[in-house]
Amino acid sequence: MGIPLIQQTTIAQYILKKKLSGQKRYPLAMMLEPLFQCNLACAGCGKIDQPKEILQKRMSVEQALAAVDECDAPVVSIPGGEPLILKDLPKIVEGLIERKKFVYLCTNAILMPKHIDEYKPSPYFTWSVHLDGLEKQHDKSVCMDGVFEKAVTAIKLALSKGFRVTVNCTLFNSEPPEEVADFFDYAMELGVEGITVSPGYSYQHAPRQDVFLGRTESKQLFRDIFKIGKERKRKWAFNQSAMFMDFIAGNQAYQCTPWSNPTYNIFGWQKPCYLLVDEGYAKTYKELMEDTEWEKYGVGINPKCDNCMAHCGFEGTAVDDMFAHPLKAMKVSMFGPRTDGPMAPDLPVKYGNRADATAIKIPISSIQRRESSTTTDANH
Repeated sequence: MGIPLIQQTTIAQYILKKKLSGQKRYPLAMMLEPLFQCNLACAGCGKIDQPKEILQKRMSVEQALAAVDECDAPVVSIPGGEPLILKDLPKIVEGLIERKKFVYLCTNAILMPKHIDEYKPSPYFTWSVHLDGLEKQHDKSVCMDGVFEKAVTAIKLALSKGFRVTVNCTLFNSEPPEEVADFFDYAMELGVEGITVSPGYSYQHAPRQDVFLGRTESKQLFRDIFKIGKERKRKWAFNQSAMFMDFIAGNQAYQCTPWSNPTYNIFGWQKPCYLLVDEGYAKTYKELMEDTEWEKYGVGINPKCDNCMAHCGFEGTAVDDMFAHPLKAMKVSMFGPRTDGPMAPDLPVKYGNRADATAIKIPISSIQRRESSTTTDANH
């Protein structure tokens, strides 16, 4: 794992305290989204599809810190938009570090050289730089040439100044596993602390919908990548739990726990998670946790969730499984995710009002073309 011991220990103590108190739902990390405006327009982004007046809205320092105090998660991730556009961001980060929160500032790094001296190295602060692959793939992903080179330059600058640095990577379709493995090798050679990786979620408002992976495609892609890593005898450091990596390789059948990673943005507390942008907002964190109909969301429960394997939904589930089954987690940590054999079965589908409704599996060999008829043509 690419996570320092002080952070692992703090989070472990936090989780044990919550479990001993009997609390069923609690946050592991919080998304603090102070603006939606960005200096890029990536094909897979669902956050920038907003009118001009919304893109110009900014969260105040007081508002941001009050939300963090209300939630009290040990980790705070600051995505966007592009957070470095916000002039008050250094004050927000400073306030979070004073509260001993582990802060991940997620950025495309274009503005990093300009603003880097507004921040100080700290074990509680990490630059999380967006890189979706090597130069050709990343620049294609962000729809602009030259961004990869700028991001790498910024990473090297931050490392030279003693900052913690990770890269966050979203994988889309048509990505050869060999190239992804090459990118992971390159990230380790750069000297970053770890990689945060996730299959791309098909945002309803994303400019393009043809870039996203299905669940089976995602699992097979990660199996192929991890298999190459084993063949190369690479030790890639991931800024995620071993059980989450095992999940995206198709070896665990997890349900989403969206409350483990709540989101606060310029509209309030987003229901139920960072990825579903049309489900409404709560005014307070208490209202989010108590009034959100969590049972209406999840794989097999809501069609909007079925294609999701993103870390913001499943990392909390994976960490919970790690605490429940430490020996299993230790084995995966030592040997890595299994890359062959049967995958864990998908969760049953329970759409509609019937609580007992489940998916029906039909062999492909049994599916035949329906014969056309006058009745069929008239009704369909």
